[in-house]
Amino acid sequence: MTAEHTVPAPGVEPRDPQSSPVSVMPPRGAATGFRIPAARPAARPASPVPLLIADGAAALLGASALTASERHPLLIALLITASLLLRTRDTRPPVPTLLEELPSVWCRAAVAWLALAAVAAAYRPEQALSAGTLLTGLAVQAAAGCLLRGAVHGRRRAALLRNPHAALLVGPAPAARRVAAALLRHPRCGVRPVGIVAARTDGADDLPVLTTAEEVKRAVIQNGVRAVLAVGSAARAEQQPMLQELAEAGCVMWEIDADSPSYAAKERLAGFSCRRLDMSRVRRETVGKRVLDVVVSGALLLVAAPVLLTCALVLRLSDGPGVVFRQERIGRNGKPFTLLKFRTHRPVDEHESATRWSVADENRMRPFCRMLRRTSLDELLQLWNVLRGDMSLVGPRPERPYFVTQFSQTYAGYAARHRMRTGLTGLAQIHGLRGDTSIEDRSRFDNAYIDNWSLWQDVCILLRTAAALVRPTGS
Repeated sequence: MTAEHTVPAPGVEPRDPQSSPVSVMPPRGAATGFRIPAARPAARPASPVPLLIADGAAALLGASALTASERHPLLIALLITASLLLRTRDTRPPVPTLLEELPSVWCRAAVAWLALAAVAAAYRPEQALSAGTLLTGLAVQAAAGCLLRGAVHGRRRAALLRNPHAALLVGPAPAARRVAAALLRHPRCGVRPVGIVAARTDGADDLPVLTTAEEVKRAVIQNGVRAVLAVGSAARAEQQPMLQELAEAGCVMWEIDADSPSYAAKERLAGFSCRRLDMSRVRRETVGKRVLDVVVSGALLLVAAPVLLTCALVLRLSDGPGVVFRQERIGRNGKPFTLLKFRTHRPVDEHESATRWSVADENRMRPFCRMLRRTSLDELLQLWNVLRGDMSLVGPRPERPYFVTQFSQTYAGYAARHRMRTGLTGLAQIHGLRGDTSIEDRSRFDNAYIDNWSLWQDVCILLRTAAALVRPTGS
């Protein structure tokens, strides 16, 4: 098959792949000269123990509504365990109030008591919980949970009022000044601005405007800064190296939308939309994500085995030997791995394979190869990469070393995509960012996925990907 000509990546001029080494993680302090002493202890989040005790005590009080014959130790243990497992992790910057806790506490108690009633009916049908017992126990547990959790939050709010978290605001001086003024007017947020990090001083201000790395370092150490508020996504992109250093020094990172809300957010800080950021260079993946990868990829490989064998046989008969295409890609933390695909075209040489962005004229492919690309069946072999641990089912798409080097130098935040294992599909892909689309947009979606990762988000992305395969558009 005649190879098509090389297509450069969007926004990047072709270069010799040997001209610069692959580097996706900037050295510590290299970009800004900013570095905080390593001995500085990391900020600790609020201990979950008091809330665990409050929820457990509320469940125990709720169990008192059971009659003497219903108070089986296993049922009480089930009620307490279900109540604790249904807890959600709350990362909102202001400590929630009693009224804000009401819906979630009542919902968790209702689910726990319904589960208890179902188990009791299955275990001892003749002594199933009555409606009166169910409602009384639910009311007692929910009321006790609200009061006990309210007491814990009240103590935390009082502690924050006495000793608020010192914070730096990073971004344009006018916008950062407005956010700082709002925080000072609302001390219940528990955040005390001590300085603004901006490119230049813009007018007089009650807070110092820090324009050099040395000034930032001195302010962090002298004020014991434990929170950093990036005012707008543009500030985050421009100050990425410094923000990473501050995060690794133990600061909690938040992105604040100082203008009209540009993204949906449940969190509010002094009335501004905000969201928690994970700025670490390495994103720790949970056991649940890896279990999902192994179970789903293993099952799909078994189910798709006949399809894989058929594709390999047709490719071998129609296009000769070499049906599997192997290519070096960059994975988590910049580590290279060998990605597997069915071969749908043959590059002229290794240089073209490493530097070619996409197939220029898909119509010159053989019909079967063209079908593989349009249906994404050529990507099925990457399930083996997922099973091996090279990739994940969901994550940023892996790219070749040649383009990783150039994109990391051209687009702010592109290197940060490698904090997490690369994936078969991702948030960028389900938003149509495949093929010759904006690298800047892909980077933004990939980093948003990593910053807000959850196992449920992975499940949603996989379901949307499966639905999109019904309307294939190719890669």
